[in-house]
Amino acid sequence: MRIVGGTARGRTLKTPQGADTTRPTADRVRQTIFNVLGQTCDGLRVLDLFAGTGALGLEAVSRGAVRAVLVDSGREAVGLCRENTKAFGFDSRVEILAQPVMKALDALASRGAQFELVFSDPPYAARAGLEVLAALEAIVVAGGVAVIEHEAAEALPARVGRWQREDERTFGATVVSIFRLTDPLS
Repeated sequence: MRIVGGTARGRTLKTPQGADTTRPTADRVRQTIFNVLGQTCDGLRVLDLFAGTGALGLEAVSRGAVRAVLVDSGREAVGLCRENTKAFGFDSRVEILAQPVMKALDALASRGAQFELVFSDPPYAARAGLEVLAALEAIVVAGGVAVIEHEAAEALPARVGRWQREDERTFGATVVSIFRLTDPLS
């Protein structure tokens, strides 16, 4: 697995060895996500939930994001996020939270954190898409985007609270749903 764009383009990500609960987002899927979102992330604050290797958040930093927060509760995943962040020289722009996602979302909301772009790639068995979207409303700015990876069997509705689905792509058993947070007055 490699970073597919930006300043770290072509750099290899350290990935889990052998069987593991981490399911990194494939290069082809990441490239498609950034083709849909736009090739740059200049000035964005990014949140990567269930970060695994940190590939999505680090890809955004490579493409100009000013800050990324990577969240995962798995010991190996947190170690991979730290190693990859350090290897790419992104330490000053990346924060890693080693805790369950919902706890991290509560902590981020309590400190007033705000994000323009969120990636969420939960374990498919968790079926956490709706729960994550609901919790994100408190920390994403109006007009912000959430990219939710889920299995095809977990169909997400076109509208969830203030979130409106703008795009959806299928890659075998994986679906990538892209939502935009609407203004509360609209």
